[in-house]
This record gives sequence, structure tokens and C-alpha cells, in this order.
Amino acid sequence: MNPSSAQAMVIVDELARNDVRHVVVCPGSRNAPLSVALFEAAQEGKLQLHVRVDERSAGFLALGLAVATRRPAAVVCTSGTAVANLHPAVLEAHHAGVGLIVISADRPPELHGSGANQTIDQRNLFAPAAILVDFPVAERRAGLNPVWRGLVCRAVAQAEAGHPVQVNVPFREPLLPTFGSEWPEPLDGRPGYERWTTSAPPRLVASSRVDFPLPARTLMVVGSGRPDRAAAACEVATRAGWPIIAEPVATTGGASVLRCGPLLLGSLDRAEDLRPEAVVVVGRPTLSRGVRGLMGRAPVYGIGDHPQWTDPQYVAIHVRGWLDTTDLAYVQGHDPEWLTAWRTAAERAATVVDKLLEEDEWPSGLRVARDVVSALPSGALLFLGSSNPVRDVDLVAETRTDVAIHANRGVAGIDGNVSAAIGLALGQPDRPAYALLGDLTFLHDSNGLLIGPPEARPDMTIIVLNDDGGGIFSLLEQGAAEHKNSFERVFGTPHDADLAALCAGYRVPHILAESPSQLQAALRPEPGLRVVEVRADRARLRDLHARVRAAVQDAAFG
Repeated sequence: MNPSSAQAMVIVDELARNDVRHVVVCPGSRNAPLSVALFEAAQEGKLQLHVRVDERSAGFLALGLAVATRRPAAVVCTSGTAVANLHPAVLEAHHAGVGLIVISADRPPELHGSGANQTIDQRNLFAPAAILVDFPVAERRAGLNPVWRGLVCRAVAQAEAGHPVQVNVPFREPLLPTFGSEWPEPLDGRPGYERWTTSAPPRLVASSRVDFPLPARTLMVVGSGRPDRAAAACEVATRAGWPIIAEPVATTGGASVLRCGPLLLGSLDRAEDLRPEAVVVVGRPTLSRGVRGLMGRAPVYGIGDHPQWTDPQYVAIHVRGWLDTTDLAYVQGHDPEWLTAWRTAAERAATVVDKLLEEDEWPSGLRVARDVVSALPSGALLFLGSSNPVRDVDLVAETRTDVAIHANRGVAGIDGNVSAAIGLALGQPDRPAYALLGDLTFLHDSNGLLIGPPEARPDMTIIVLNDDGGGIFSLLEQGAAEHKNSFERVFGTPHDADLAALCAGYRVPHILAESPSQLQAALRPEPGLRVVEVRADRARLRDLHARVRAAVQDAAFG
């Protein structure tokens, strides 16, 4: 066996031994040693292999698999621009704290600077978002095998701690097994590539450092982050009598969460009795301007271990680690009227929102978001696209503790959302899987539907709210009437795409839902991948949101 093939076999063997269960590979020449080794490992049942022809889609597929399985997932590609196409997924993984392992095949050092094809300086291409593990070139000499294994162990350990890792491996030709004399030579009857083993170093878990008073009138806001830490913090809030406002992707451990919380936060100026004396922020809330508006109005304590906790105003006190029931000793009393006031306001807000959405012309993004979440079967998995869908669910949907909700909230880009959703579905194949995406988000990663015949296909329904452009911009400053002359061309960006024809090209079934009952019927679990399109009018979006906010203010605080 030639050195490149031997090195690739050791790398793959060590990935499997460290419980990296899913690997996505993209076709290429320089990564051929890894591709062959991965194919053989998958044939032997050591790991599950996924093949994609688009590196950007492959990166987000691996990201979704890592989130679903709570284990690092790897993506393998050839050298050159192929590596650069993984950058969006690496950035999302970095900001979301997801262990993504990028294994980039490289040209050997002697080809760099020589004008050789597909040769770039790709080491640290993702810096500072990813940790680099740089491999030596495989050579026919003793002593390198344990180095290879140790480098893989280090990469997996970093990924297990929530860091993206780039494993850069230069390969010299020949790149395919030559089936000559075996190298490294067997020892005691064992093949050379199985001669050494090691183990990943243990990880340190930060302990709680809460040592400050927490007033009875505290509000808890929960964003994305580690589920165990969020659930522990929510138990504290429940026992202390604090209201909880949680984003859709937050894990609350079954704690009671206020519906329409972000709408209430946007109106606190009219509700003196709802203003908190302290705010505890768990994880990374990223959706609501109302949450950001809390910063600076009261002491803010950020609980979490991600280095980019949410505090754009730089006013929060960061507490690394846990908030759990042992910290109840720091809570200053119990005020039952505090929680009652918030619950009453939330119930009034939910009632008026439901009434307005029922009376409004169907469909709207808010109505579809509410109805989709309500109609999902128990135990379902739901991926929410960036931009409006995740925000619509955040604003008006009921909290479903029996539904697992995910979204790319690290950097919150619309790129790779289809692939990330499919990765989640493949990573948890025993759950009915759904995705709710906007049309631009869907079109941006439509290549995620390109799944070859031998590849695993998810049982997944992708709902696309098609309002022919960038609806979210209608809700921002540029959507105001004074900017109407430039809005449609550079922000609205209508596309007039035929989603049915696009799906037909990928051989993916397409359903057009033209009524609430048709949408409900289309959400019944069925095998296979399919797309359900709902066509909406983007021109009504800004007015509807304004009416919803006004109705909530009048009902909850009027």
C-alpha cells in the first residue's frame, strides 16, 4: 500500500474509533485516498457515508448531522476552491458552537508556488473561525503512524468541545491503492495501520460562578445554546417564579414559556408593572429587537460558555458555566404577582393575535408559521429557515415541548439551509422531519435537493413560503414608504421562479397548498422528500405586522 492510501486509511479508522458517525464526501482527485478509505469503512459499517457534489451543500449537511446527533460530523473535499466553498458552514459552526470537522485534501509542499492546478495556500483558510490541524505528508518511513492517529484525536477532541476544525492533509501521488507490498509492514499479525491506538484528552466543564443577588422580579430570556444548560436554568426560573421568554430553538426542559413574548418585549414602555429588575440571558438570543432593547434597562446576566454571548450594547455581566438549582440561594424572595402579570399579558396577546390572523386574508407568513407548528405530529423535528420563518414562529407560534426545533443561528445566513435541514433529518431518521423556509432561502440552496440515487434520502417535508422575494426587508427600515422607489429592485428582489419545475428537475415531489386545509393535509407524515409551496403576497407584510403589534399593545397594556 502506498503512503497516501495508508495515511488516509489511518485517518478514517481513527475517525470511526473516536465515534465520528457521519462523514460527507465531495468528489475530487486529490482527496481520492480519503474517498476510497471512507467507502470501505462505510461498507464495513464503521460509519455512515454521504456523498454530495456541491461543497457548500455538503458543509451544511455535515453541520445538520452534527447538530442532530450531538457528535462531530466531518466533511471531506479536494484542494483549491472546493475548500473555500466550505467557509459559510464553518462560520455558522463557529458562531453556533458546533463541532464540524473539515478534512481538506491538499497538494504536497513542492507543488505550492509552482503554478500547479487547484493549488492554493489553504492552511488556516478559515482562521480564526476554525482550529487548524496540519498533517505532514505521508512518507515511507517508520514512526509516522502514531502521529497521524494523535492528530485525528486532537481534531475530534476540539470538535467535541464545540469548535470547527480544519484537518489539512497533503497527499502525494499515487492517490489510489497500488496493492503492492504492504506498508507499514504488519507487526505481530496486525496490519501496520492498526498498530497504534490512543485516546482523546478529557474536556473540562466550567462550573457555575453565580455569586450575585437575583431579585424576585427577574425575567429570563433563552436563546440557542447547550440544551442541558438551558434546561437547568429554566428550572431555576420556574422555581423562582420568573417569566421565561424563549426563542424557538431554545431548549427549556419542559418549562412553561410565554407565548408572544417578543411582541410583549417591544411594548414594555407602556407596562411599568412588567419591567424587570434584572434580566438573565441564557445562551444566544438573536431574533428579537425587543430582547436587545432590554439590555441596559436593568442589570443583565449572561449565562453560557460560548465566547460570543449576546450583548451588543456591552452591558451584560458574563457568567461562564451553569445556572442551576443550587443558585436559588441567591434569589431574593418570591413575588407571585410578577409571574401572574406576565402570564395575563401573554394570554391577552395570544388571543388577539389568533383572532387577527384568522380574520386576515390567507396566507401570511405569520399564519403559516403558527399553523405549521400547531399541526406537526408529536415527536417531529422542525428546521426553520433564516430571515422571516424563524422570526414568525418566534412571534406568534405556541411553544411545543414535544417538537424539536432547529435553525442556523450562529451567523444566521440563508445559505445552506436546505442541506442543514436534510442533515438534521438524516441524523434523526426516527422522527417525522419538516422544514419551513422562505423562497429566497430555498432557492439559495436548491442544490441541497441534489441527492444521488445511492444516497440516503430523508423522510422530510419542506414547506416554502413563496412571496417572490426578500420579505424580511419589508419589515426593516428600507421597507418604509419613503424608500419605495429603490426597494423592489435592490431589496425586494423578485425572482418569478417556478418552484414546481425546479423540484421536477431534481425529481422531488411538489405540492401547491392553496388553503389552510390543503396545507394541513400536506403536513401528514409520508415517506420520502417533498416540497410544499405556499404562495403569499409580500405587499401586505409590513401592514400586517404593524396591525399585530398595535393589537398586542392595546390588548395587553391598553
